[in-house]
Amino acid sequence: MKFLADMGISPKTVVFLHTLGHDAVHLSDQGLGQLPDPSIVTKARQEGRILLVHDLGFGELVAASGAALPSVITFRLRNMHPDRVNGILQSLLAQHREVLEQGVMISVSEGQVRVRLLPLKADG
Repeated sequence: MKFLADMGISPKTVVFLHTLGHDAVHLSDQGLGQLPDPSIVTKARQEGRILLVHDLGFGELVAASGAALPSVITFRLRNMHPDRVNGILQSLLAQHREVLEQGVMISVSEGQVRVRLLPLKADG
């Protein structure tokens, strides 16, 4: 799988994904730390990458676009230590591999994982 890590995600998570055999890049490694959020979403979509973020705005951008990709994993944890994020991420990849490739928003908060298939449909 291919991943794009936003600035709120540790570069150690990118290294961790490499050890699992994934193609992962961090915005800082590409000199794109100041890239606006809509451009980050576009980059992930064009490169076929799953976005790893700590910012709720990305999920909102993808949802508003009506598109099925890119998938977004948002970590909303008080403790964003790379070891904790990496453990959760490894579990998510094992459990949700198929939907991550098809288009999904996953929100990870304290004690809860919420999975919503893309494109989002209006309730009601």
